[in-house]
Amino acid sequence: MLIRVCGGAIRFFVGFLDRQGDWKLKRKCIYTGRVTDIVDFGGRAKVAVEAPENPEDNGQVVGVKNVIPGQRINFRLKKQGKGDLTEVLEKSPIEVNEVCPVFGACGGCVYSSVGYKDQLEIKLNMVRRLMADFCDVDRIDASPKTTGYRNKMEYSFGDAVKDGPMTLGLHKRGSRFDVVNADACVLVHEDFNRIVTFTLSFFEKKDVPYFRKMSGEGVLRHLVLRRSEATGEILVTLVTTSGMSGDSDIIREYAGGVCGLALEGSIAGVLHTKNDSVADIVKDEGTTVIFGKDYITEELLGLQFKITPFSFFQTNSKGAEVLYSRAREYALSTQLGDKPVIFDLYSGTGTIAQIMAPVARKVIGVEIVEEAVEAAKVNAGLNGLENCEFIAGDVLKCLDEISDVPDFIILDPPRDGVHPKALQKILEYGVKNILYISCKPTSLARDLEVCLEAGYEIGKMGCVDMFPGTGHVETVVYLSKLKSDEHVKVEVDMSEFETTGSERRKLEKSE
Repeated sequence: MLIRVCGGAIRFFVGFLDRQGDWKLKRKCIYTGRVTDIVDFGGRAKVAVEAPENPEDNGQVVGVKNVIPGQRINFRLKKQGKGDLTEVLEKSPIEVNEVCPVFGACGGCVYSSVGYKDQLEIKLNMVRRLMADFCDVDRIDASPKTTGYRNKMEYSFGDAVKDGPMTLGLHKRGSRFDVVNADACVLVHEDFNRIVTFTLSFFEKKDVPYFRKMSGEGVLRHLVLRRSEATGEILVTLVTTSGMSGDSDIIREYAGGVCGLALEGSIAGVLHTKNDSVADIVKDEGTTVIFGKDYITEELLGLQFKITPFSFFQTNSKGAEVLYSRAREYALSTQLGDKPVIFDLYSGTGTIAQIMAPVARKVIGVEIVEEAVEAAKVNAGLNGLENCEFIAGDVLKCLDEISDVPDFIILDPPRDGVHPKALQKILEYGVKNILYISCKPTSLARDLEVCLEAGYEIGKMGCVDMFPGTGHVETVVYLSKLKSDEHVKVEVDMSEFETTGSERRKLEKSE
């Protein structure tokens, strides 16, 4: 089994190098080629070299990132089989959408120029190729909105070139330092673009410097914006070093300026967060409310959710409704039994737990981020749900401390998937059905292999496009435990084995 999957992974990532034996291309040289197909979730694609003047080079196949099928490009060969895009010579016939001024330089999206139907086909084909050894992928559900859908953005202060003028936006593709302005992004609501434009102009006029990672000098670090799709409420969080106080005249003037902008939505709150961390991340080391409140309220599938500046919540609200509807559809397609106990592992702010609560006797959510757990408890109260319990901690450790035994398990892990040891504990419960929601198909493929080895089979698998314009896609998988008569019966002396935690809990429950 392991050999089959490893072979599949190798085919997925490098199987397109069709002519390894007679490789003639030279490193660091510039070549021209035509993009033929996308082959992995890093945006890497097959590029067939066009070199009529050099017959030995003509037709060689190289993998190049951040390109689109049908484009004619120049690329620099990085190493055998891989190259870096240097120039797009001809657009692809499927590039029909308008894009923002920094498309290509910005690392935020890859497929914004591609018609949406073709975007969906590219993503579905990638998942189908990856999952070919497992099952069929029945369909991909589209996002209700293809532009202006992001309800959260974290912008960085910096410069586009060393010692250049201050910028406010997203990191340049492939760069840890350069930041390109993102005041015309097509993935966010226009209100975000207006706030970004105002913020940059305001601090340029005040001559407030941005934080320089190498020297540790400067003040401005990030701008975090959140917007409710349901209410239009906007939360503005300015992140600076402690060199700028939230009580300063500049911060108060900035808050007043933001509140005075002509926006479609309304400013719910302006916050100031201190962050002196060396790491280039948004870290809350103390937040002050300058104006309004420190949260907005969002609605999903008839439920309300209170969202704070740094709590996890799906970044596409309308897309999240599609995703969770698909998850609920899969879950309810089986016989859950009369009021089952459901475990929602990696539960975030408890969205899927609360959606499943009406059909459950009890839902237990486990999440390592304490702020998210507190938000989940508040949200459950908001929605009048009394059968939800949320626990802050690592899934690997928490499972040993929970006395309840699940009838159904939902997994919605971060991009790296489920920790191998945690997955083994989860499978020890032996529940009849598992629902796995994945935001990274390659991690899902690895975890599915372990589930199949443990006696599960894939009942249904489908995709939901939560991030139009990008290469990301969500995958929902419904797993069923194979019937006992489908296994070989083996007699084992159990006295030779130590009873597992889940087995002990089952015995205690039966007693």
